Amino acid sequence: MPQKRRSQSWTELKQAGNELFRAGQYGEAANLYSQSIEQLEKSGQKNKEDLAILYSNRAASYLKDGNCSECIKDCSESLDLVPFGFKALLRRATAYEAMERYRQAYVDYKTVLQIDCNIPAAHDGVHRMTKVLTDVDGPSWREKLPPIPTVPMSVKESLAQAASSPSTSQQNGMIENKRKVPGPEAVKKAKTLKEEGNAFVKKGEHMKAVEKYTQSLSQDPTEVTTYTNRALCYLSLKKYKEAISDCDEAIKLDSANIKAFYRRAQAYKELKNKKSCVEDLNSLLKIEPSNMAAQKLLQEIQKMK
Repeated sequence: MPQKRRSQSWTELKQAGNELFRAGQYGEAANLYSQSIEQLEKSGQKNKEDLAILYSNRAASYLKDGNCSECIKDCSESLDLVPFGFKALLRRATAYEAMERYRQAYVDYKTVLQIDCNIPAAHDGVHRMTKVLTDVDGPSWREKLPPIPTVPMSVKESLAQAASSPSTSQQNGMIENKRKVPGPEAVKKAKTLKEEGNAFVKKGEHMKAVEKYTQSLSQDPTEVTTYTNRALCYLSLKKYKEAISDCDEAIKLDSANIKAFYRRAQAYKELKNKKSCVEDLNSLLKIEPSNMAAQKLLQEIQKMK
């Protein structure tokens, strides 16, 4: 008599979803997150923080698959459970932007900056939305915005406390890994090392450039262009997984970084990962529809068997 298969717990389903997400299987990941949500709700625990994370994770899967409306719904669910979760706010802002709902995107990006003013993706989002809204609505564009919520000091303090405690941060999954904000001396040193790396690239000495970029990032791990520059070197050195890793870091810092999406797509192409390559190129073309290099690479990859 065959043994009855044990059903997976909500935590096991969530972990499996996380693994599929990291592997680029976003549809399958969303399905497992849905099962995990259902299991958690049935369990009677209904822990708000855990549910908020699951909705936010599923939102990230929908966003990667280009399903922006479902992403927005899940982010809103997550934020109803745990107000001012900045992952959910950033994901919803990105989805609003992709759907050309620029005012709502602006509000979410600005809210993120109230929570943590050191998030480059939110700064970049605010700059993009300011430009677009000025073009669309003219000088009085701010008058047409929805209300921007005020983030309570208690929320900022609890987030700062959680970020300073690695064990808490790991358990709740709600806080992004904090990058140490470099001081002026470190930034200056990082810039010099990056420029030395750039000089090696011009000479075609990519391995030496990688060393300089790595030293630069040890001084300032928040500089997006250093990651994308090192990714370019890794592509030349045929170290495609390392290139993908650097592009991942760049996109964490700037969710609309054209070079990071393009170089990661190039790496995925070389690794014969057609699906992830196409996803990155589609993401890039949503941000910059007239990008000829991305259009050309997309045509090439679509011909691959």
